[in-house]
Amino acid sequence: MHISDLPDKSQDYLKTIWDITELSAGQPAALGEIAEKLNQKTSTASEAIKRLVGRGLVNHEKYAGITLTEAGQELAIEMVRRHRLLETFLHDVLGYTWDEVHTDADLLEHAASDRFITRIDAHLGHPRRDPHGDPIPTAEGDIDNLPHTTLEAVVPGATVVISRVQDSDPDLLRYLAQFNVAPGSRITLDAGPFAGMVHLVVEESGERFPLAQTQLALISVEA
Repeated sequence: MHISDLPDKSQDYLKTIWDITELSAGQPAALGEIAEKLNQKTSTASEAIKRLVGRGLVNHEKYAGITLTEAGQELAIEMVRRHRLLETFLHDVLGYTWDEVHTDADLLEHAASDRFITRIDAHLGHPRRDPHGDPIPTAEGDIDNLPHTTLEAVVPGATVVISRVQDSDPDLLRYLAQFNVAPGSRITLDAGPFAGMVHLVVEESGERFPLAQTQLALISVEA
């Protein structure tokens, strides 16, 4: 089966399931979370999952969450590759900011041919990360495993390197960009002036800025 054999919405479901399980270190995706990310009613998402189960692309064990079968994972990784290469092309070649690329990549990934994606990959020099730091699968489906540690787990005073920032919050991306913070930035976490806030200190510039603790889970780091 080729990814183009599936309706666009089915492609979205596979990619969303893969995204959720990747960020949760392989834990099954919950139906409600899938529905929320796709702006669907839970009942609508349930019917879509049943159809994917019928095609042998998804496993849905009662009370155990939703996972991809081997065939479903292969197709999902192809969608992830398309999406992240398109985001990188929009950012590096067309000058999109990193908070703008996600929406347009979502639209383009369904129409892009294999040849077009292959040409983009070659033109960009076969990048291994997209603008948010997410790993880009190779044409063979290989993908780097990144640490799942987030700023939530970092103790005040520790210095870490940002490895990826989730693209689900464009406001956060725009805010970090004000301080030139992106994957690869080295930052130190300091306690905030009051509850619910922390301060980040950018090593390169020495700039210090506040961040809500609720946003720490969206930023992955490594030592």
